[in-house]
Amino acid sequence: MKTYVALLDGGKREVTLGVTRLATGQYEVRIGDEVHRVDAYPHDYGTLSLLVDTRSYSAMLDERGAKVHVQVDGSVFPLELLDERKLRMRRASPRASVEGRRAVTAPMPGRVVKVLVSPGDAVRAGQPLVVVEAMKMENEMRSPKDGKVVEVRVVEGQAVEGSALLCAVE
Repeated sequence: MKTYVALLDGGKREVTLGVTRLATGQYEVRIGDEVHRVDAYPHDYGTLSLLVDTRSYSAMLDERGAKVHVQVDGSVFPLELLDERKLRMRRASPRASVEGRRAVTAPMPGRVVKVLVSPGDAVRAGQPLVVVEAMKMENEMRSPKDGKVVEVRVVEGQAVEGSALLCAVE
């Protein structure tokens, strides 16, 4: 079993995962005391069919190193997966991830539906900043930290590529 920590809500929440590969595309995933059987079948362009126990999901993954944006049922979940070594390194300098300028990027190609902030606005971690429509689903891009919006690079109706800078928070 490999152990990972998933950092959620911009690193404010940690969830420990134990993952055991059973066969190609089949895993046992432990989250706390819960054990789930997961069957994962990849398709084109980062899409994935998942069967978690008896529930079926279609997910899109946008991986950027340890950071992953997972889109399921119209919601985007940004998370960071760390193995034990990377977690120790991160804990040795815990303030590095929340200090300084943080970019908010598009998880995949789409169109900006709403810009909810302007430069100079004070924001809280998790606050929606920009709404992007991708694959006919609206996704709220949220602030990774408490701070001030220092840059907004998009306008409503604008087409954006995956990983495009939408705004920045400092």
